[in-house]
Amino acid sequence: MQTKAEKIMSIAQQRGFFFPSGEIYSVKGGFWTYGHLGTLMKQRWENIWRKKFLGLNTNYHEIEDVNILAKEVFESSGHLKNFNDPLVECIKCHFRFRADQYIEDESGVETEALTTAELDSLIKKYKLKCPECGGELGETRLFNMMFELKVGATGKEIMHLRPETAQSPYLAFKREFAALREKLPMGLAVIGKAFRNEISPRQGFFRLREFTQAELQIFFDPDKMDECQDWNKIKNYKLRTFLVQDRKSNKVIERTPEQLHKKNITRFYLYHLVQIQKFYLEDLKIPKERFRFRELSEKERAFYNQVHFDIEVNLETFEKFVELGGLHFRGSHDLGGHQTGSKTKLEVCIENKRFIPNILEISFGVDRNIWALLDVFFKEEKERNLFTFPYKLSPVDVAIFPLVRKDKLPEIAKKIFDGLKDDFRCFYDETGSIGKMYRRMDEIGCSIMITVDHDSLKKKDVTIRNRNTMKQKRVKIKDLKEKISKLLNEEIKFEQIGKTVK
Repeated sequence: MQTKAEKIMSIAQQRGFFFPSGEIYSVKGGFWTYGHLGTLMKQRWENIWRKKFLGLNTNYHEIEDVNILAKEVFESSGHLKNFNDPLVECIKCHFRFRADQYIEDESGVETEALTTAELDSLIKKYKLKCPECGGELGETRLFNMMFELKVGATGKEIMHLRPETAQSPYLAFKREFAALREKLPMGLAVIGKAFRNEISPRQGFFRLREFTQAELQIFFDPDKMDECQDWNKIKNYKLRTFLVQDRKSNKVIERTPEQLHKKNITRFYLYHLVQIQKFYLEDLKIPKERFRFRELSEKERAFYNQVHFDIEVNLETFEKFVELGGLHFRGSHDLGGHQTGSKTKLEVCIENKRFIPNILEISFGVDRNIWALLDVFFKEEKERNLFTFPYKLSPVDVAIFPLVRKDKLPEIAKKIFDGLKDDFRCFYDETGSIGKMYRRMDEIGCSIMITVDHDSLKKKDVTIRNRNTMKQKRVKIKDLKEKISKLLNEEIKFEQIGKTVK
């Protein structure tokens, strides 16, 4: 019997959400191609993200940078020294894999922030052997995940694929600060590719070697970290938190920003924490009980992160909460490091005060979020599988079908398709029975299905079918564009769109 993850993966590959890259030759772990539906869905997610986070402040802007950066960038950022995963190798067959993931899978023990020596101790304690041949395992060592490139005809110039998009805003800070009239806070966002040479990418589409990030780096005056213009509007909002102190009870506790502020978390940080939760609950329609912010302890978070909450959603395909992003208060570490490494002053002078701006980072793994949506909105019913995506995230808005391929019904259906395709993402089909066409659209999460039948010839109306309930309404052809627009924008409910079909 297939697991939920296997069912979703099967639909994703058959219907065109995503599939292994270059699979006609050989499949390499961690590389995936977005198909036509996945690309549409990913674009929608990214545009919702842009509207939400760039809309938080008139001085938050998006930039686009190259994927290949100089070696010196990553010397200054610390990636060449510290961007490592623990690798263990079988002494017998030389199979290599991540020690921490293997220990967690086999023992259930959390391994985050453990040293290589501590990992080796756990391997001995649980008597773990090579998962390939059963042989003895060697000592755990650190493996740097940076992809190295040789640039130029001589091959002597070394550069690297960026392992995160964050460095691009840091490198652009000086130029953009001047261009934007030297005002703080200033946000620079990037939605783009990042590359990590994962030791053993697992979990299908969830852990990739080439992936997309959506990040917003907010530069601000550290003396104003506790200021928030809209504090009174959000101070009593209930945040779903899982603090370090909650781990014994393993319960998510709802706390207000006012309560968390008393724990020395600043208002500026908490304001953005609220906006992230609203993004998931209101924009992406993630059920509240499946969302939480997980606080990282001082040992778990990077040394420069003064406050760090992971964004987590409980996914049935993993049977646990998994990380989809995070909110990190990085201090002056990043600009300070690049100022030292580049010997270029990145200090600013505002109100006669000279300082290195601090950074608040909002970071999302786009591909992980796409998988989370597939997990959360996948439903199995007796006669069908379907994705109940929110309207704004569905890869297809409207599907148009003629009931049969005769009696001039296809001509009317094609005319409706031509009238809607410039305003909505539309799909036309006339191959197969109406039931099979419905099922195909259910399976990809199409929001609205229109059927042209024989009554359409006389009454100039069509049937509109609700994907989730399969209920149907009759709507005049001349009113379709207006009614569909209002439905997709959540201005009306399906029950209000037209007359019920009995």
